[in-house]
Amino acid sequence: MRCYWNRAVSLLIATCILVFLMSKISERVITTEHDQGGRMLHQVRSTASAGRSPQEMQNRSIRGQGSKTRPSPFQAISESKIIARTVWQSQEKMRSVLPFNLTIQLLAGKPLPYKQYLTVGLSSVKRKKESYLLNTLQSIFSQSSPEELAQIVVVVLLAEFDANWVMETMESISKHFKDQLDQGLMLVIHTPQDQYPPLVGLKRNFNDPPDRVAFRSKQNVDYASLVHFSRNLSDYFIMLEDDVKCSKRFLTTIKKHIHSRGSSPWVTLEYSKLGYIGKLYHSMDLPLLARFLFLFYQEMPCDFLLSHFRTLLMQDKVIRYQPSLFQHMGTYSSFQGNLNHLKDSDFHESPADNPPADIHTDIIFYQNHRPENAYTQSSDFFWGKAPTLTNYFLVAFHSPVILSRIVINTGSKEKKDFISSAVVEAGLVSVRTGKGLNCLEFFLLGSFKNGQFEMNDVQKVVKSPFSCLRIRVTKDHDNWIIIQNIYLWTAR
Repeated sequence: MRCYWNRAVSLLIATCILVFLMSKISERVITTEHDQGGRMLHQVRSTASAGRSPQEMQNRSIRGQGSKTRPSPFQAISESKIIARTVWQSQEKMRSVLPFNLTIQLLAGKPLPYKQYLTVGLSSVKRKKESYLLNTLQSIFSQSSPEELAQIVVVVLLAEFDANWVMETMESISKHFKDQLDQGLMLVIHTPQDQYPPLVGLKRNFNDPPDRVAFRSKQNVDYASLVHFSRNLSDYFIMLEDDVKCSKRFLTTIKKHIHSRGSSPWVTLEYSKLGYIGKLYHSMDLPLLARFLFLFYQEMPCDFLLSHFRTLLMQDKVIRYQPSLFQHMGTYSSFQGNLNHLKDSDFHESPADNPPADIHTDIIFYQNHRPENAYTQSSDFFWGKAPTLTNYFLVAFHSPVILSRIVINTGSKEKKDFISSAVVEAGLVSVRTGKGLNCLEFFLLGSFKNGQFEMNDVQKVVKSPFSCLRIRVTKDHDNWIIIQNIYLWTAR
């Protein structure tokens, strides 16, 4: 225990120093070095250069003195196959405070001259058994609408030291996703082996065997490279694995969730409960995250480091969207090909729409477990004192909607605090009172069974638009109640 606390204190002190140093860094530059030897300024992001023209910012950029691009060990890959070599170098000010220079090869794709809304980043390695990379990429693109695709860029890091595998995988991606590469929707990158810190003789924290320590330590550096490369490509960055399945219109759902947060500060938003799948960050935090992962690469697994990163930047609680937008689909893990049947039970391939609405109830709620928690699809919930006959929970829509599916989950994991006697009704006429929107002319949809309510093809039963959805208690309850979530799908 004492050893653990020593490591924790050392981690905290080192991170505080890292945060302090990064706070002094105001400007970052990305330079792209082409095969012909020419140099092109790809993009400049400066938090201190608001109002300056691109030319002025370019004139201010300073290429680091004394830095040398290390030669790639990938002699088997001809220079004609490598579209460009991207060298990410810091400003002179950054170099003097906290050096972090990496040579990253851009193997395929055309970087866009402007920022996107979201970068979807994933790292892939050679697997001993089945590969899921192409299926993952297909899921990302097929589950997104044309409007959504215009707002994202996918970055694939081929994080393998086997040159033949990198070459074959790059060619396979180029064959199956040529249009996406040509349109700048996807970039394929690689970090040469000589850019990595030592991966042998590492600390054996958590009593892991040496091969697992080496695997997870390399994985931390992989993601540090991926994050570092992606820091100027978009406003937000989401981390995935190379064996996941995406829900439909995941970008639209993410945008709505970010918008619903308003001005509330956050460091990490989570869209899956598995490991580091679906972790979303502000792009402005990526330089710090890259250095954090690189600095502590041998200390602990990546998902542990990401949790520490969140808490050290003063976000104590996990902010997780439900249902999950990403599902683990691999059967064999990337580490030694072990069987891995891990699944996210909260994943919905078609996430709920939950139209804008006001939430009202006459049930007294406990502490901060407010009524709206059940509807916002967050990790929180509504917790109310024991309801009595005729108590209600009302969802008043801002505009009438036609629903196709309704799912309401109540109770806790311990099978307590569920609604035992209540009905669900559709309000067809809305009225405005001094307390806000209310409804008249209710139509009975059904009752709760074992604390749950689910109804499909709602539009076939009630063809008129809903103004409200109401849960009405039909019997006094001895227990308090928890409404975990209310999921509503609109008819299309």
